Amino acid sequence: MSIIYVVVLTYIKPLEEVDAQIPAHVEWLKKGYAEGVFLASGRRIPRNGGVILAKCDSIESLEARLSQDPFQKLNIATAEILPFEATMKTQLLDAVF
Repeated sequence: MSIIYVVVLTYIKPLEEVDAQIPAHVEWLKKGYAEGVFLASGRRIPRNGGVILAKCDSIESLEARLSQDPFQKLNIATAEILPFEATMKTQLLDAVF
């Protein structure tokens, strides 16, 4: 099985500052999807951050990618990386793992 990374973003600035950077953050996310690194992403509920599921060669390469996120560059959100090994999965995820 592959190592998957759950990236938990937590906003540390007001939502007005977050919202101002959403377009740039989305463009950064699109690049991660296009390169096959990001599997899913979305807002946390309540809206105090976001979550990204990623499949990456190493935690170091993921950290380097995260450092390019506008939210990180502008100190808008913290990013916690939780690696896990998927030992069970649905058949729907066969193409991912």
